[in-house]
Amino acid sequence: MSGHQHPAAPTRRERLADAISYCRERAHLRRTLRIALVVGIVLTAINQLDVIVSGDAGTATFIKCGLNFVVPFVVSNLGLLSGRPRRES
Repeated sequence: MSGHQHPAAPTRRERLADAISYCRERAHLRRTLRIALVVGIVLTAINQLDVIVSGDAGTATFIKCGLNFVVPFVVSNLGLLSGRPRRES
């Protein structure tokens, strides 16, 4: 038997904390926020601009508009995480 012990695998909470920390790095956050801004503006223009311009926008319209920015932010962060180098456990 060798004297080497493998460290315990990180818990789900530790992996989540590590992922959030990685996404919050300044360079990563700048990139994902830019993506969310551009894609959110395009999606809002495609899907809601006519309603906003006509003056018929209500609360639901603005919730949808907000989600047009949240979804690409989440997706770009998931892409960032899927492309990062694996950390040794």
